[in-house]
Amino acid sequence: QVQLVESGGGLVQPGGSLRLSCAASRSIFSFTVMGWYRQAPGKERELVSTITRGLSPFYADSVKGRFTISRDNAKNTIYLQMNSLKPEDTAVYYCNFKRVDDNYWGRGTQVTVSS
Repeated sequence: QVQLVESGGGLVQPGGSLRLSCAASRSIFSFTVMGWYRQAPGKERELVSTITRGLSPFYADSVKGRFTISRDNAKNTIYLQMNSLKPEDTAVYYCNFKRVDDNYWGRGTQVTVSS
């Protein structure tokens, strides 16, 4: 079992920035895909960004150019740097780690973009 713990969420004004972190309880080296999803009230969970073992990131069109995903293998952590935040980015953000036979989720961190 692997536990994932997100942090870094909060309340920010439009145009502001936040950096989310997702720390794993064990080495992340074996995971093939790691990423971030979000779920806004009344909406389905959607994919935001992923990073693979080969370090090729994917971004949803809605966040491309504003969000950056990264990983630190030594700290067993992935990050999501979110810049130029918009009210429509308001959601609970979840990290997700996948490998062949496993799929793990964190409990989520709330991001609220409001003036």
